[in-house]
Amino acid sequence: MYNPPDYYLVDELLTDEHKIVREAVREWVERSVKPIIDDYAQKHTYPVHLIKEMGEIGAFGPFIPEKYGGAGLDQISYGLIMTELERGDSAIRSTASVQTSLVMYPIYAFGTEEQRMKYLPKLASGEWIGAYGLTEPNHGSDPGSMLTHFEDKGDHYLLNGSKMWITNAPIADMAVVWAKDEEGKVRGIIVEKGMEGFTTPVTERKWSLRASPTGELVFDNVRVPKGNLLPNIKGLKGPLTCLNSARYGIAWGVLGAAMECYDAAVQYALERKQFGKPIASFQLQQKKLAEMLTEITKAQLLVWRLGVLRNENRATPAQISMAKRNNVETALKIARESRQVLGAMGISGDYPIMRHMMNLESVITYEGTHDIHLLITGMDITGISAFE
Repeated sequence: MYNPPDYYLVDELLTDEHKIVREAVREWVERSVKPIIDDYAQKHTYPVHLIKEMGEIGAFGPFIPEKYGGAGLDQISYGLIMTELERGDSAIRSTASVQTSLVMYPIYAFGTEEQRMKYLPKLASGEWIGAYGLTEPNHGSDPGSMLTHFEDKGDHYLLNGSKMWITNAPIADMAVVWAKDEEGKVRGIIVEKGMEGFTTPVTERKWSLRASPTGELVFDNVRVPKGNLLPNIKGLKGPLTCLNSARYGIAWGVLGAAMECYDAAVQYALERKQFGKPIASFQLQQKKLAEMLTEITKAQLLVWRLGVLRNENRATPAQISMAKRNNVETALKIARESRQVLGAMGISGDYPIMRHMMNLESVITYEGTHDIHLLITGMDITGISAFE
């Protein structure tokens, strides 16, 4: 039985609605994700049947207004949903994170009313799944150097280029793609499955996020209707605003992986006996568990406060970067320490720890690498950019 750590009684800072939302998603993860996810990860396949269920529990676009199919919840509710989904697996949280922050959010924030009504309800329900095209084969941390571009052909745009490491790409019905117009300005454009010249090759042989569908977005003279351009944003502010939302969700999400690993380590330490007594009685094991709980508690307080600031529209991109970087690193260290507590059993599929550890090796890189987020904080401290 899962016993979520809450050493500083953070639950007292949550509303009844927050707890109801969390419990609903937690029950779904216990019922639908945890019994099957290891098999899917071992086989390097994605449980597509869970997409509609995620729509039913409100995991897609929870902060999007109800008018467009969302639940109209606050940012803390969104964070709690991400925590519970990642407790199941980073692949499940990644699908919901991309769908919510990187696909639905830009359409809601930067799109037309017609675009909102056309796409958002389908995405919220899970009828459609979306992808987000920013990273390119040669341009990751430097998106401003992207090569993907489109030309105005009178009654349509002609899109060319490619994107890489794209979550949901192989199963996507549509994608929000960031590309340069003829003036070199970065713009968002919606590309739909079935458009001639649009393909989504699968990325194979991953050691991490094995239950997540990853691929490329390739555009070979794709004719895109002019009505698919997001009109209300120009420049890198568009994709970076989306990434802020995604990074915020990740900062909450990885707590789920950390808490699951910690809980497994505590239970194992109490049950496993060596030298005639539980290994939990040994000082070195208690040190590991105490340090894990301390770091989880700090991370919980960090995202709760960040959630309050997000609700008040006061959270800065640099504050979000700090939380993403800290909490992913914390989760990865906890996964590694938990694996040590379990010894050889820690690598077994009977426990979730090694799967979480491998997943977090991707999470520490995507949506801004660990080092890039460190430099964002450094720039905020000094006012000097170390990127250039």
